[in-house]
Amino acid sequence: MTINVGTPDRILRLIIGVLLIAAPFITGWALFANPVWMWASVIVGVVLALTGIIRFCPGYTLLNISTVRNKQG
Repeated sequence: MTINVGTPDRILRLIIGVLLIAAPFITGWALFANPVWMWASVIVGVVLALTGIIRFCPGYTLLNISTVRNKQG
């Protein structure tokens, strides 16, 4: 498993992931009154946070994308 998530991408994934996990429990938005939307938000948030932590995204692998900068030396 090679790293394919770069630092800016990683930080963004972690921030958005934590916000999506917390949103249904902190906000009073009517959208999250429906359990489907609540759990969808939590699941997407967990996936984003995990891919940010382990620095590997299976979707990037399928699309042959990498946001890691190549060090030339």
